[in-house]
Amino acid sequence: MAHIIVVGNEKGGSGKSTTSMHVATALLRLGKRVGALDLDLRQRSFGRYLENRRAFVARSGHNLPMPEYVDLSSSQKTDTQDGERLSAAMEHLDSATDFIVIDCPGSHTKLSQMAHASASTLITPLNDSFIDFDLLARTDPDSGKVLGPSIYAEMVWAARQSRAQAGLKPIDWIVLRNRLGAQAMNNKRKVGAALEELSRRIGFRVAPGFSERVIFRELFPKGLTLLDLKETGEGQMNMSNIAARQELRDLIRELRLPDVLTES
Repeated sequence: MAHIIVVGNEKGGSGKSTTSMHVATALLRLGKRVGALDLDLRQRSFGRYLENRRAFVARSGHNLPMPEYVDLSSSQKTDTQDGERLSAAMEHLDSATDFIVIDCPGSHTKLSQMAHASASTLITPLNDSFIDFDLLARTDPDSGKVLGPSIYAEMVWAARQSRAQAGLKPIDWIVLRNRLGAQAMNNKRKVGAALEELSRRIGFRVAPGFSERVIFRELFPKGLTLLDLKETGEGQMNMSNIAARQELRDLIRELRLPDVLTES
């Protein structure tokens, strides 16, 4: 059975599609067969990223690794029909791939619920601020003390309960701190402390994600990732880009995926 990696939260602009694309490409370059699904049937950032990649390959002649992508947005369906199409797509990819990377929309949908309940690994990218922290938990405005889980955290809990009832392995939930500032600012420390406290209460692991870098905005139109720069010559291998590649290696290592050997 394919290992299902779901990249999700219920807030836009946190780097879900960038994370999905880089995780999928990293696994392909490690010799794994990878399937891809974009459940944001309207925005389709992940799907458009992959379309840009195919177009770049056609223009340039570079033989870049591509995941097997199943487009679920080709026609308007009811929630029930969309669910059936998702189930059929996952069944197809399950027999043809080692990993399925699923990018979820920044909103609560039936498809997102289904994906979370199917996740072996859940990655929740989070901008490093209390605005995004509110996605996970409610906090006291004066003390900063965690008061309780958010609606999204409760949805993940429901997905975990559903998996447990079906006799499946627990979800390995990783909260990814994206756009970390270079300096150890007071807000950064407070967010970190709050995440560590909450992680113990509701059961996720905290990992550093991608820093804020111009390169990510430049890669999307060509469908490229950090791992393609040297091969294609489309970006300078400066210190910032080298550091970004190391962040990706650290992320893949932190995911602790089965049968994935990464550099030490």
